Amino acid sequence: MPTNLHSIDRRQFLAAGVTGAAVAALSATPARAEQASSLIRGQAEHVISIWLGGGMGQIDTFDPKVKGDPKSKKPGSYYDAIPTAVAGVQVCEHLPKMAAIMDRVTAVRTVNHSVIDEHAAATNWMYVGRPVSGTVVYPSIGSIIAHERGAVSENVPAYVVIGYPNSSRGPGFLGAKYGYLYLTETGRGPAGLTSPEVIDAKRQARRENYLLKLRSVQAPTDDVRLRDYDAAAELGLRLSGPDFMRSFELNNEPADLRQRYGGEFGQRCLLARRLVERGVRYIEVSHNLNFLNGTGWDVHNEGILDQHKLIRELDDAVSTLILDLEAHKLLDKTLVVISTEFGRPAHFDGGGGRGHQSSTFTCVLAGGGLKHQGAYGETDELSQKIVANPVPVPDLFATIHAALGVDYTKYLYDGDRPVPITDGGQPIAKLFG
Repeated sequence: MPTNLHSIDRRQFLAAGVTGAAVAALSATPARAEQASSLIRGQAEHVISIWLGGGMGQIDTFDPKVKGDPKSKKPGSYYDAIPTAVAGVQVCEHLPKMAAIMDRVTAVRTVNHSVIDEHAAATNWMYVGRPVSGTVVYPSIGSIIAHERGAVSENVPAYVVIGYPNSSRGPGFLGAKYGYLYLTETGRGPAGLTSPEVIDAKRQARRENYLLKLRSVQAPTDDVRLRDYDAAAELGLRLSGPDFMRSFELNNEPADLRQRYGGEFGQRCLLARRLVERGVRYIEVSHNLNFLNGTGWDVHNEGILDQHKLIRELDDAVSTLILDLEAHKLLDKTLVVISTEFGRPAHFDGGGGRGHQSSTFTCVLAGGGLKHQGAYGETDELSQKIVANPVPVPDLFATIHAALGVDYTKYLYDGDRPVPITDGGQPIAKLFG
């Protein structure tokens, strides 16, 4: 009588299954090794991310087209275009300082996703690299890099946000250990870390010694939340020391350099450079903080009238940051990223401003040891459709990860649930030579 599955001894069946799994694993190992050897890996050590909340209009900044006219509703750029240091690449007339150094920059003009009319959802996508899930709280790219690379020094945080905190910037399922340190002022340091004047070094040492004694009598715990809390408390003590707190002594910088950086946003960029020097891995600087034009980058209706003030402030601060990093021999080690939740269409709305557009918009990369080319990707005559080299958000994220030497093909785990680190993204190979 022929043998079938039901007549096989259970132990034989299990053994066969284990053997099969082992064979499969062994056969997959060379493929995985080959994949690992073909990964693109850059040499950058840090990221400074400039966040333009509200939606920077690519057609009015880094992807200019023929000039339009809001009065006659002729679609097109709001400003004239100017040449840059890279032949054939133009930018808006209010970016002259960036134009002069576009050989260190690549404007990625074909970033895209599918969220158009909701700022929060689009912002979340640009932080976590994928749409919102009902079952998984994804980590932000800053938290992922903190998880994968950590801080350069144990006396500084891995991830710092200078601007507006929200859930999109958080660590998600990675846990609080990979969250960010939030800074509100460039000159004082994090709230709560500065000791009162009455607490001298001896008194602080006594307090820390007492805390150690209290912990020594507590039973060990496997509760991740409690362990993360203890780790955060220990980091807080280290951060309150002079090494990290010196980062905020911006007055020690040359006066002419501080002036070139400009106002509060520029000073935040200067602080970012100082945090890089001390070993912080990922720093976000928010630009949409003072609404110079009344609306920030969300230029509906009259908001577009003074949009040039935002663009000029961006030009001053980011160009100075790039050159300052270069002067400190940090530009090749630091990837500067300018990102936003979506772009703006070429057509003008009823008030003369612009709506939202996610079909194609621009994010900017600078430094980081990349092979820059001024611009990557091509859009149509109104910067509304992609003509060549689309870059979905996972590919942008994979490019950032690759620049930092992070494996963009790996999986993270939400409990026992595997989650791809970039949702299948692939780096822009041309930027790696």
